[in-house]
Amino acid sequence: MADGGGWSTIESDEGVFTSLIENLGVKDVQFEELISLDADTIRSLSPVYGVIFLFKWIRETPSPTPSQPLDGTYATNPPENLFFAAQTIQNACGTQAILSVILNQDSPATSTHPIAIGPELRAFKDFTTGFPPDLRGEALSNSEAIRTAHNAFARASPFVDETVRGPHDEDGDVYHFIAYTPVGGVLYELDGLRPYPIAHGPCDADSFPDKLIGVLQRRIARYPEGETRFNLMAVVRDLRVRARETGDAELLEREARKRRAWAWENTLRRSNFVGFIGEMVKGVVGLKEREGPGAYEKWVEQAKGETQKRLMTRRG
Repeated sequence: MADGGGWSTIESDEGVFTSLIENLGVKDVQFEELISLDADTIRSLSPVYGVIFLFKWIRETPSPTPSQPLDGTYATNPPENLFFAAQTIQNACGTQAILSVILNQDSPATSTHPIAIGPELRAFKDFTTGFPPDLRGEALSNSEAIRTAHNAFARASPFVDETVRGPHDEDGDVYHFIAYTPVGGVLYELDGLRPYPIAHGPCDADSFPDKLIGVLQRRIARYPEGETRFNLMAVVRDLRVRARETGDAELLEREARKRRAWAWENTLRRSNFVGFIGEMVKGVVGLKEREGPGAYEKWVEQAKGETQKRLMTRRG
């Protein structure tokens, strides 16, 4: 895999993912976090275009049949309308998984409510039509518009270079995003680190929730008992559209509050408060120094004393 190339790590969050695709021109689609493996919950969000699955990356036990994955079957000759890109760059797997759903659900042939992907992604998909997965991955990695939208939600930190870590970094836990979506009557697992899409058998929009839960349960069972660090995000039609169509004022207000919260949280994510905190500390220190000799040292010792009292109170 290539180096980071300016792609930063982004957080797995429904507000982040929704705003990211809206910045790319996608209309009437949002993400909903699923807190349990429950088919009825997925069904209640219908139409569901697919899901994004985040998990801790581990070296898996090799498949008994090297030419096939541990679960499902490699689709070595996938349908022409299936968008699948190899992951050729680090840190882009979140956005790549998102696009693996969005760009496969944009026509009446794949969805009863096809996604309006907008002119930017339409031009990208048309340009890469017919490309093999590796060239399609390179095109995605080199897309300035997609990289800009992705990096708009990068972690704000002056101390960590997010572009130097990859899935083989052994210094800490590393996580990976993949997508599951039904295309052409088949459930596909789209993982850019695999050589091909993985087919999990017949599946349509109605059977997708139950079929998906079975696949995820088998995958999670391969992890040590007690492992809970998974995240599942459903890609659904904008719930505000449903609320307007059905006249559900309560749902519309709830979604409006959610959008306001997302906007506030995303504003905070884009902000780096380290400089502000540094200037505030310098201002307080300067104020104490102007109070006279010894005022700063006295203030520090007083703060230490108060901290010690709080620690003793907690232990008590």
